[in-house]
Amino acid sequence: MAKEDKKDFNAMLRDSKDMPKIQTITDEKSIQKYGGNRMYFAPPMDYDKVMRQVPFGKLLTVGAIREHFAAVSGADFTEPITAGIFVSIAAWASFQRDHDKTPYWRTLKAHGELNEKYPGGAEAQKKMLEKEGHIIIQKGRKNIRYYVKDYEKALFTIQNIR
Repeated sequence: MAKEDKKDFNAMLRDSKDMPKIQTITDEKSIQKYGGNRMYFAPPMDYDKVMRQVPFGKLLTVGAIREHFAAVSGADFTEPITAGIFVSIAAWASFQRDHDKTPYWRTLKAHGELNEKYPGGAEAQKKMLEKEGHIIIQKGRKNIRYYVKDYEKALFTIQNIR
């Protein structure tokens, strides 16, 4: 996202954009990739609600959130592009608030990767996770990425909320 300092992410978080909704897709490649044709769209606030559940020392992945939403909505999968965008909106909205913070730094990308699109980038997320006892490893020489070592051992199980 660009020009984060000019955007009101809390307003974006509250804008449901006519979601939740389920859309039937017809693209065969997508149906094969995601295992079905019923695609769920969750509103931004739902991502924030789930991210708020993750306690100190625990972790969550965007993929786990998507799986949870698909399961509770009866869809085959949750749309991945908006999922990534809405997780970032939740992070930036929390960053813009003086209180009532969402522990967004505990939500990781696939395979335990840190999210460069969070406030302060992966470096800031790295510091916050290290304060909670996680070990961060660096991969790559040119395209450097950061991951939580053994992140699977700290995964949080999402409670059924809507």
